Amino acid sequence: MAGLSRELIALRVARELREGMVVNLGIGLPTLVSSFLPPGAEILLQAEDGILGYGAISEQDFDPDLINAGGQPVTLLPGASFFDSAASFAMIRGGHVDVAVLGGLEVSERGDLANWYLPERGGGSIGGAMDLACGARRVIVAMTHTARDERPRIRRRCAYPLTAPACVDLIVTDLAVIEVRPEGLLLTEVAPGVDAAFVQARTEAELRLSPGLRQMDL
Repeated sequence: MAGLSRELIALRVARELREGMVVNLGIGLPTLVSSFLPPGAEILLQAEDGILGYGAISEQDFDPDLINAGGQPVTLLPGASFFDSAASFAMIRGGHVDVAVLGGLEVSERGDLANWYLPERGGGSIGGAMDLACGARRVIVAMTHTARDERPRIRRRCAYPLTAPACVDLIVTDLAVIEVRPEGLLLTEVAPGVDAAFVQARTEAELRLSPGLRQMDL
């Protein structure tokens, strides 16, 4: 069974975003979400380095001053604004970001997130991930379901150092969409060609099956 590509994970995450939302896209896979927003949708993308109202990633006419927090060149939408990092983090810490889409190394069954440090590589930087995980009103994690060695990323407890505890609301992987609820993890969608048993076999934490479990609509 094959899972979704990185682009299709980003497309599925984009379906969670609504008109009028202020959204921060984390470094890595989450930045791809900007390329799948509906044309003309009034979704304000906020970058930690001080942009509100940018669009898709664009390599054309590269301007080193127009980059997101991951250093990728972005387009600007009408009405976009610029500000310093202090204002950017005041926006995040003040609860003014509706959704943060973050990458993940591990997510626990209670929604703990680890996404900044790999002990086996001896390095990592937490950056603004902790602020986003704690400050955004909703946190979506976009990641592959397993590591390259097939080790589950969705675990009973995170083995890696935490970015923030109990902060994740939704997990979107190449295999599934999973809601984090007080009573545990709820499997709501599976990727095309994937069934619930396949997802559970690659998940350390126990998954509850939604009565409305369905295939992802892509």
